[in-house]
Amino acid sequence: MSPSIRGVHLAVIAPIIILTTLSASPPQAQFKARSELVVLNVRVTDRHGSYATGLTADSFRIFEEGRPQEIRFFERADAPITVGLIIDSSGSMREARDRVIAASVEFIETSNPEDEVFGLVFSDSVHTVLEGSTPFTGDARTLRSALTNVFQPDGQTALYDAIAAGLAYAAQGSRDRRALVVVSDGGDNASRIDFGEIKKRVEASDAVIYTVALADPFDLDSDPKRLARIAEMSGGKAFAPKDVAGVHEAFAQIVRDIRHSYTMGYEPNRTDPRAGFRRISVEARAPDGRRLTVHTRRGYVAQATAQ
Repeated sequence: MSPSIRGVHLAVIAPIIILTTLSASPPQAQFKARSELVVLNVRVTDRHGSYATGLTADSFRIFEEGRPQEIRFFERADAPITVGLIIDSSGSMREARDRVIAASVEFIETSNPEDEVFGLVFSDSVHTVLEGSTPFTGDARTLRSALTNVFQPDGQTALYDAIAAGLAYAAQGSRDRRALVVVSDGGDNASRIDFGEIKKRVEASDAVIYTVALADPFDLDSDPKRLARIAEMSGGKAFAPKDVAGVHEAFAQIVRDIRHSYTMGYEPNRTDPRAGFRRISVEARAPDGRRLTVHTRRGYVAQATAQ
């Protein structure tokens, strides 16, 4: 039987997960509708670790497989974003429930008012937080009410299925930027897809993934390092609070990172027509010429081009 998201049916098709009520096409590399635009979410810091603000497109250089690319699309920091809260609701999350709900509400309250937010909770299967008629919200009270009703910890953990569903859901958003915030212990004992498959989907998406690991050191099923790997391959960041009280600060830091990130895109000047992974590097310099540190995804999965 196909897994279900509350209000949304998931069809498993060899082995793509499709949010059928939102889109009839699988979550492939997100080049949007603007030709073959590769979109990057880029966070820039100086040597002190402070955000580099006020940069323009001329401050950046993009390379694909070592070849320079022309920036065709650029959005300033704090442009609106589509962001999904992907929350573990397995039995191990009972004690963390109220703290996670409170941190999620605070996340919306401190985000850009034009952001569109959705939520998924997962245990043995994946469930939407919001009703199908209102798939996104920017209202903190709406999210609190929805989470309170749906977030009832029980069962096992389908982490990879949840991330795949989150990527597909985010791809239906109207914003140019996309991100997922995943709260879990990193274990997975119920997914229909494996880590290799979710790795492919993360690399085929332009969504940045932030992970917050709430792991019991005595739980052999937890795997915060796996969460960190998922965040790293997307260009995001991994957090591992010492206790559930640290979720608030992790969420606050994620909001700051999102609001200080730039979005840019390029149409690949590609010499290799074959499908496969393409490595990306981005350089940035301050107006005075100082080299800055860039954080973004390491590449993307290219589709084959006609010869």
